[in-house]
Amino acid sequence: MNSKALMPPKFNKNQVVHFIGGVGIILDLQADSDTWKYSVEMEKVPECDIGRIGTETTVYLHEADIAGVVN
Repeated sequence: MNSKALMPPKFNKNQVVHFIGGVGIILDLQADSDTWKYSVEMEKVPECDIGRIGTETTVYLHEADIAGVVN
């Protein structure tokens, strides 16, 4: 049997990251098949071009969807 070991996550809780669609803070992460899935709360802004309802939205992103950490 050929099993692939899951690599450690690239990002951690409370890191501010950017991705297509915005910037947010990682609330939680969990293993998902052979990658990591992150719960990211988008930054709070008065208006947003992507039509969010309310002042904040939480999105679930796979590791490949996160462009990097905001310095």
